[in-house]
Amino acid sequence: MVPLFPPPVTGLPARARRTFRERVSGDPTGAPGWVREIALVGEGPGWFEPDGVVWAVHGGLSTLAGGLAALLGQAAHPLALAGVQGHSDYRYDPWARLAGTARWLVVCTFGSAQLAERESARVRGVHRRVRGATADGRAYSAGDPQLLRWVHLAFTDALLAAQRGLGADLSGRFGPSWADVYVREWARTAQALGATDLPVSEAELAEALAGFAPVLEPVPADLRRFLASPPGLGRAEGVFCSGLAGAGELLLSPAVAPSAGVPGRAVRGRRERVRMARTRGQLRAARALLGPCSPSEEAARHRLGTGPRPAWLP
Repeated sequence: MVPLFPPPVTGLPARARRTFRERVSGDPTGAPGWVREIALVGEGPGWFEPDGVVWAVHGGLSTLAGGLAALLGQAAHPLALAGVQGHSDYRYDPWARLAGTARWLVVCTFGSAQLAERESARVRGVHRRVRGATADGRAYSAGDPQLLRWVHLAFTDALLAAQRGLGADLSGRFGPSWADVYVREWARTAQALGATDLPVSEAELAEALAGFAPVLEPVPADLRRFLASPPGLGRAEGVFCSGLAGAGELLLSPAVAPSAGVPGRAVRGRRERVRMARTRGQLRAARALLGPCSPSEEAARHRLGTGPRPAWLP
């Protein structure tokens, strides 16, 4: 019988815990300066209800596989891909790119309204510098509302699918329409960046993704390989990342998966079910290793007065 997760993942030492946190956040404690600001900047709840749907989805480790799926899906849009390839050093420092994406996600999720607005302004400033043209002369700009819309759709769909496929069932906590609530509430962050015409339900999300099908193009094979196995990984990290990437390939929308060259979530044979079960086991092991609450959520609870002062906070 194939084990749900290999021993090297379940037995990660403290050093690997620090490495994991540094990979994701850029700091071995998991609390770089921008996480500490979640605890210190502003007062009261932020854009999203504490312990609400957005907190529940983004507080889980399923976002790791969802994030990889989102990157793969977003790359199917040739203008989004051109922006990343022309204005990012992800091939040389993929972990800095990951930490940058994680920063925006967690600050907008757990930070105060003041901090979320400041983070959105920072990202808008980055986007203003990302503009150019593809090799065949098509102009792109990261601040284009329609391109922002595509990135948001792919990101939202992937994180939602990851929660459904790898995370806890949220129906008991939030009711059967929790996914609609997530889509509607998370749209606020894309609006803050300049996106328009955003879906407010899961059905609208699927329809909007399908509407992009005519402009999508095949994702380069070398990029797919890169996402599945970034450079600089140790053996245990490689096993873990491979599991995440394999699950990510099974999370993509049927509207996007053909362009990405992966099965997507429309395919669920025995082989696919085993791959997903293995990744769920890996994520359970990682959660046992890292603890029940991320540093970002710890910071938010401290700011709100509902949790203790984190040990990493000066």
